Amino acid sequence: MTLPAQMTLIEITTPGGPEVLKPRQQPVPSPAPGEILIRVHAAGVNRPDALQRAGTYPMRPGMSPFPGLEVAGEVVALGEGVSAYTIGDKVCALTNGGGYAQFCAVPAGQALPVPDGMDWVHAAAIPETFFTVWANLFGLGGAHKGQRVLIHGGTSGIGTTALMLCRELGIQAFATAGSEDKCAAIRALGAEAINYREQDFAEVIAQKTEGQGVNVILDIMGGSYFNNNLKALAMDGRLVMLGFLGGARANDVDLLTILGKRAVVTGSLLRPRTGEEKAAIAAQLREHVWPLPSAGRCLPMIDQVFDYTAADQAHARMEGGDHIGKIVLRVI
Repeated sequence: MTLPAQMTLIEITTPGGPEVLKPRQQPVPSPAPGEILIRVHAAGVNRPDALQRAGTYPMRPGMSPFPGLEVAGEVVALGEGVSAYTIGDKVCALTNGGGYAQFCAVPAGQALPVPDGMDWVHAAAIPETFFTVWANLFGLGGAHKGQRVLIHGGTSGIGTTALMLCRELGIQAFATAGSEDKCAAIRALGAEAINYREQDFAEVIAQKTEGQGVNVILDIMGGSYFNNNLKALAMDGRLVMLGFLGGARANDVDLLTILGKRAVVTGSLLRPRTGEEKAAIAAQLREHVWPLPSAGRCLPMIDQVFDYTAADQAHARMEGGDHIGKIVLRVI
């Protein structure tokens, strides 16, 4: 296709609420060496996008000021040295920002072929959550068949992805949520639901596991859950932190429990990882996980689809907390 000179993307006009997301015109990017240019059909919406928009994400020098960390679309141009893809290939990709746009340049190592039979909306909902869950629950957390895990925010994009993979890989999963509808969705994914508004999750874990606890916890809450997470861990358990919706600082930390359980407390951010690290995660996903969605399993749950020029409405939906699964922007 003949590429236009200009495209529309969504910019963060100033740090603030969803209303600061506005369309603007920008030159179509040219792929740098090692990159592919994607004509975006759909883009996923993720919590880090909202944190960046609000001015609270830990941005590092060189990070894109534009939101959008995952896309699905067609390859329309190749940077120097790219041989893994050809023009016209259908891909989904983890971006380095700028995914809320008609075109997005992405390192080729961060792209994966769209699974067989999958539409653009579902394909755009894959990369950020699958990369994050694989690197953290299975990488840092070391979760494997026969273990028990606890997933906080079980109906988020991260949560639903984690629960589906646990179900497929023979891992017993517990997950927290704050409503009966969300708990029902968790149970439908094969996990044990815990309504955190009505139950103490550490007490439920102790009861359900006969005091043994869970081997891995994937946590998006941070400080407010820290000590209760330690209570819920098994011996040699791992607490993997991804977010801090409940506060970025933990007060009165129970160090004795960490020592007594030989617990490992760790965590990571996906976006600051190097291109080589992201490419390695993509290769692992392609080998170990990609056969699942290609066979019609572990398909992402879609909550709602918005036009990309209504990104402000999509962010408002996510921050309202009522969504189950992923929110996606349709570009074409």
